[in-house]
Amino acid sequence: MRITAFLDIPGQDNLAPLARLEKYAFSDNIFNRQIIARGLLDVFRDFSHNDEDYLTVMAIVVRLSEDTEPTVRTELMEQIPPIAIFLQESRPNFPTAFSEYLMPIVVRYLTDPNNQVRKASQESLVILLEQGLISQNDIENKVCPILLDLSASESDDEYKVEAVNIICKMASMVNKSTVECLLLPRFCELCGDGKLFQVRKVCAANFGDICNAVGQEATEKSLIPKFFELCSDSVWGMRKACAECFMAVSYTTSPEIRRSKLSPLFISLISDPCRWVRQAAFQSLGPFISTFANPSSAGLYIREDGTLSIQPSSPHPTGNNTNAIPCSSEEPMENKSESLREGPSNSCTSCSENSAARRESSVAHINSEIDLTRLTESDNVGCCVAQDTKDCQVSNCRGMNSRAQSAEDVFNTFLYWRPPLPDISQDLELLQCKTEMHEESCSEALCNNCVASSEIKKVLQSLQEHMDDPDVQVQVQVLSAALRAAHLDSVNDCGVKQDEEVNSSCQEEASLLEPDHSTEDEGPLSSLPAQGETIDPSIPTIMKNVDVELLNGTDKALEIEDNDLPFEEDKSKLQDIIPQPLLDQYLSMTDPARAQTVDTEIAKHCAYSLPGVALTLGRQNWHCLKDTYETLASDVQWKVRRTLAFSIHELAVILGDQLTAADLVPIFNGFLKDLDEVRIGVLKHLYDFLKLLHADKRREYLYQLQEFVVTDNSRNWRFRYELAEQLILILELYNPNDVYDYLRHIALTLCSDKVSEVRWISFKLVVAILQKFYANSANSLGLNFINELIVRFRHCSKWVGRQAFAFICQAVVEEECMPVNHFVEHLLPSLLSLASDPVPNVRVLLAKALRQTLLEKAYFRSVGNPHLEAVEETVLVLQVDRDQDVAFFATIKPKHQTVHITSLEKQN
Repeated sequence: MRITAFLDIPGQDNLAPLARLEKYAFSDNIFNRQIIARGLLDVFRDFSHNDEDYLTVMAIVVRLSEDTEPTVRTELMEQIPPIAIFLQESRPNFPTAFSEYLMPIVVRYLTDPNNQVRKASQESLVILLEQGLISQNDIENKVCPILLDLSASESDDEYKVEAVNIICKMASMVNKSTVECLLLPRFCELCGDGKLFQVRKVCAANFGDICNAVGQEATEKSLIPKFFELCSDSVWGMRKACAECFMAVSYTTSPEIRRSKLSPLFISLISDPCRWVRQAAFQSLGPFISTFANPSSAGLYIREDGTLSIQPSSPHPTGNNTNAIPCSSEEPMENKSESLREGPSNSCTSCSENSAARRESSVAHINSEIDLTRLTESDNVGCCVAQDTKDCQVSNCRGMNSRAQSAEDVFNTFLYWRPPLPDISQDLELLQCKTEMHEESCSEALCNNCVASSEIKKVLQSLQEHMDDPDVQVQVQVLSAALRAAHLDSVNDCGVKQDEEVNSSCQEEASLLEPDHSTEDEGPLSSLPAQGETIDPSIPTIMKNVDVELLNGTDKALEIEDNDLPFEEDKSKLQDIIPQPLLDQYLSMTDPARAQTVDTEIAKHCAYSLPGVALTLGRQNWHCLKDTYETLASDVQWKVRRTLAFSIHELAVILGDQLTAADLVPIFNGFLKDLDEVRIGVLKHLYDFLKLLHADKRREYLYQLQEFVVTDNSRNWRFRYELAEQLILILELYNPNDVYDYLRHIALTLCSDKVSEVRWISFKLVVAILQKFYANSANSLGLNFINELIVRFRHCSKWVGRQAFAFICQAVVEEECMPVNHFVEHLLPSLLSLASDPVPNVRVLLAKALRQTLLEKAYFRSVGNPHLEAVEETVLVLQVDRDQDVAFFATIKPKHQTVHITSLEKQN
């Protein structure tokens, strides 16, 4: 019923409808005026067909807009957007009428003294702009001037805040030239408003939208300086708003500005004294890093629907990244060894970086308790002590070449679990000759350590007065760690003397042994160290009678030397895609101290943005994120692991098949055994992840798919529903034999689920399995499966199972997943026998299957079909069934019945 239907009822006044409208529109009763204002849309529908009546109603609306009651004006303003939409569709002269009558009301109400009227006017203006109902001339000559007046410095504070909000909202709805010429100068002026911080806060919150509206050139010229001012504002709310919109601002700038100006600015926000600012900055860190992304450099491209896809791989990917060479995990092992042999003149640093990258790719395959990093570091230390700096470069690289060659060309069980130990018999002789030179270097190192320790202590004492500042606390922690490292270095120098004693004793033992004894006695177990011990490469592995006390002393010295490892680890995480401080801050988000000082869910934000960061860095720099990803995957918070589980398939696309198999598959396996909240993330994209694996690796998961049927909570039926949906997709990844041996059992189990939704989707899975068998000419497997379906469902003691059989047969005919002759021979007789089932629900589904599916197929409608008579007899029996529903579905004709009349119908 229309709101203004009372206008059509003839009353005692005997007035015409328009006269009655005018009478109530200007009545002394406020309620009457509110009703008229609320029903203006119905009034326009009634009187818009006549031009004279239409103009009369417009005049009444203009007079009603001047009503003294705020509620009437509010009701009127709320009706203007739907009235404008209606008039645009029905009146050809809408632009002129709207601009002359309605637009002045909207503009005037922006300065209304009543707050509710102004808010209604602001909302209406935004709706009209979104719908494109305001002409460009009205925007420039009516809307923008009033907004500029309201946002002027001498304007009222409340009006100014509202005007800024409208300016920010309409910036994305009008053309670029209007924003640059009319609104941008005022926006820049308001960003520096020193009188009202609410104005600056609105500007900061919408800064990204303004940048997107004006484009890159105007952003870098006019807005970036203002953004710097807002990021250093004295009010922390401004800085927090800037941190939240940082990604949008960065997106509209050039790579040079992003790297040289915005990156240092963002680092200052991350180290802000206010915790809320740091929290917002860390949440925006991953999105900000993603603005540096170039998917093409990672071998990917973005489709039209926004999803990532893999480009055809080229044999030699090119790029301007200097870290593209150590991308050893993407290269064959033979290529890696050749590159090491061809470059003997490379520096010791580059060799160690290649070795680190090689170690990272092998750790995923070798699950051993032996500390490989310590072993390699000890090799480097021993070699550098034995020779001078110039010889160290050549010998270290040759040592790594020999290790790489032996690890690739020779295989036994020992080498499988641990890289082979180097042959250092020549190093022992050189070590003895250089003992005196090493003692002199020890004394110099001790002096340097003492000086460094004293300087660090002085700085620590000066910072004690400012321990309340969180940044100072972090600095104290760093300096304390440096002080301990300096102290350990001095102890390390003293421990070298113990190494010399060990070496001398070892040399005496070695002289008593045969020359080839070292290679003969070396076995898979004899050379392994005891638990808690570390093998010193400077000692031949054949020595079995070395004093245990000397070995323990050497182990302690080596543990001290291993304190230099973090430096090499940090060195391996260098790259040039993004500024290194940004990456360092991102990697620190997994630090437990961040959760206490910044945000308890900072690890979740890190996990959420990790695929974007990985896409930015590219697969050649995956080693920078590998440790962080493993830390997040083992986080105690299930929400963090759940976030990774939902995105692991996207990360697999970014990394490629080799890195996925090495680094993501172990984590994926861990997620499969996690909580249901984590497993659902893996399950929802199970097909997307499995299709990226090699066939042999993919086949290993056939044994684990059965585990998804069991859930922590049996009521979590959506988990099993999702499993059935994924299995329908996964069928294409496996051959018919694997489907029959493994997936068939899962499908039949799901068909007997307690929840009907799971059963119905499982019936579709069964049909898909049949289609898989017959599409791959595995007819024997299909026949065996049909016989199992007949035994399991047709002869089921529960009516639900027999109903399921009818549905499966109907779906088989609809999808045409098997030859018709196989269907009529193996399934049709069992299906027709359901006509005598005692349960009406089974007969109802049988009637639907026969009437709506089978009889609509050309095979069953053809003349002379030997099976048509049996089907029609069954339908006739169902049409006279004692149950009304069964008779109804057996009689009703399907909606999509064709117009063509068959020859059989002509004969009847």
